[in-house]
Amino acid sequence: VQLQASGGGLVQPGGSLRLSCAASGNFFSITAMGWYRQAPGKQRESVAHKLSGGDANYADSVKGRFTISRDNAKNTVYLQMNSLKAEDTAVYHCNLTDAWSRVYWGQGTLVTVSS
Repeated sequence: VQLQASGGGLVQPGGSLRLSCAASGNFFSITAMGWYRQAPGKQRESVAHKLSGGDANYADSVKGRFTISRDNAKNTVYLQMNSLKAEDTAVYHCNLTDAWSRVYWGQGTLVTVSS
C-alpha cells in the first residue's frame, strides 16, 4: 500500500494550499482517511479525518479554515487549507485506516507559512 501526498509549499500568512493524498495498492475497504501534522519540536497532532460514512472531524485549531474531502473512486483525500497561519507550518502526513483497522502512512509534505 502506498500513500502519495502532494501539494505542500511556501505560502504567505492568510494564503491557501490544497494537499492531496492518493492511495494505491492492495488494501481492504477504507474506513477513514485523514491528515496529521508535526511541527518542529512538537508532537504529531491530528488535523482532520474523513470517515467512509461521510462524517468529518477536525482539530479545534483548524476548524473553519480547513476542509477535508474524499474522492472514493480515486482513493484520494484532500485538505483545503485557507487563512493559513504561521503556526500551521509543519510536515503534513496522510494516513488510511482499513476495515481491519490497519493503518497505513504516506510520506510527509512540508507546508511553510511565512512572509
